[in-house]
Amino acid sequence: MAKGALPVTVSRLTNILDNSKLISNDCKEELKELLNTYYPIEIDSSRSIADKLPLMVEWWTKAHELLVQQEIKKDLLAIAVRESNAMLRDGYQLLFDHLYEHSIPLLIFSAGIGDILEEVIRQMGVYHPNVKVFSNYMDFDESGVLRAFKGELIHIYNKREGALLNTGHFQELRTRPNVLLLGDSLGDLTMADGVQDMENILKIGFLNDKVDERKQSYLDSYDIVLVKDETLEVPNAIMLYLTGNK
Repeated sequence: MAKGALPVTVSRLTNILDNSKLISNDCKEELKELLNTYYPIEIDSSRSIADKLPLMVEWWTKAHELLVQQEIKKDLLAIAVRESNAMLRDGYQLLFDHLYEHSIPLLIFSAGIGDILEEVIRQMGVYHPNVKVFSNYMDFDESGVLRAFKGELIHIYNKREGALLNTGHFQELRTRPNVLLLGDSLGDLTMADGVQDMENILKIGFLNDKVDERKQSYLDSYDIVLVKDETLEVPNAIMLYLTGNK
């Protein structure tokens, strides 16, 4: 039975804070303007990653600053998630439960907000002990009010640095040389760089937007490219095969 770690980009979650009561309408508009300004740059296949890097840092930094100004209360995050329409990709239950049952680590790298992502996974009932999330985390004061974000900024194109900085967390993977990597951007391709002694890696890319413009770059980078596929059907089939459940 093949065993491996599985860094995974969870399916596209509705931006929970953007649609919640935790931030003002003015803040929502400013966040939307940032999205409209920087997202086209993120997915522009004609621009190099080096060109995009400072702009991605600029985007995430401005967004975090806006959220800090809202003085969001920690105890309201769970309510915001519960009232949202956040969903994981179809097939998530099988993926999370099967990996847990077989003691296979599930590593999730996200340029979003770790507090929100963890709460979504928790409310979906699949936040098992084998799950580790590497993301941007909120820093609350003693009264539970957001005052800053912790540590180094993680954005779409520096997940490799996030992986390498957390190499210590990857010690349990030393006996697991096989990696199944799922990503929905070219920046996700380096998520497994912190895994030592890796022998085999299968990279599956989810191509959601600007398909015609970005398809070739995805085909050049990923082993398998899934176009506008909102399910985990293919990764689950591979996982079941590798774990002997054919």
